[in-house]
Order: sequence, then C-alpha cells, then structure tokens
Amino acid sequence: MRKEVENWWKQAERDMMSAENALRSGDYYLVAFLCQQSVEKGLKALYIKKLKKSPGTVHSLIFLGKSTRIPEKFYSTLRRLSPDFIITRYPDAANGLPYELYDEEIAKERINLAKKVIKWIKAELER
Repeated sequence: MRKEVENWWKQAERDMMSAENALRSGDYYLVAFLCQQSVEKGLKALYIKKLKKSPGTVHSLIFLGKSTRIPEKFYSTLRRLSPDFIITRYPDAANGLPYELYDEEIAKERINLAKKVIKWIKAELER
C-alpha cells in the first residue's frame, strides 16, 4: 500500500477508536465529529489509491464518496455524518453548544453508521 494511503487509513482507524473512547467518556459531540473524520480520512485514503492523486483540502463526504464510487446505499450515511464536521465544533453553527446537541443515542448511531462505511472502505483498500 502506498505510504500516503496507509497514513490516511491509519488515522481513519485511530479516529474511529477515539470515537469509541469518547462514547465511553460521555463526550457525545466528539463521537459525532470523530466518526465524520474517520469516514472522511478513510475515503481520502481510497481516493488516493483509486485516482492516484490527492483530493486536496476537500471535506465533502459526498464528493469523496462519488469519486471513489461508494455504493448508493451509503449516501444517506454520508449525508447524515457531513454536518457533524461543523456543528460539533462551533457554538454558532447550530445555535447551541455542541456538547448539548448530542446524546448517547445519537453517538451510538453515528458509530454504527461510520463503522459500516469504514468496513466497506477497508475491503476496497485491501483489493
């Protein structure tokens, strides 16, 4: 595996591990952010592998998904995770404190959604 692909993939895996740690600590907003980040970094690894170039500073999960030909069944997941890139970090992004906008149920949902995409990405990277 190309080093750049490997680095993005390793960080995607670490972000998912950190999301699970944040779930245990009750930092639910952080779970959501890390799930979005894990999927983004995983898709960037796959983008580099498939297209043989960097995706640049793009953060759009939909763009990355289309570029890597992610199955249609994952698009609703990408749409669900995408806003967490912003609203988990800024109090003015959703007119509320990020840590008050998320609860355990939402955090568990984000982990389950992200893990399904990550599993697919891993299989694609191993091809």
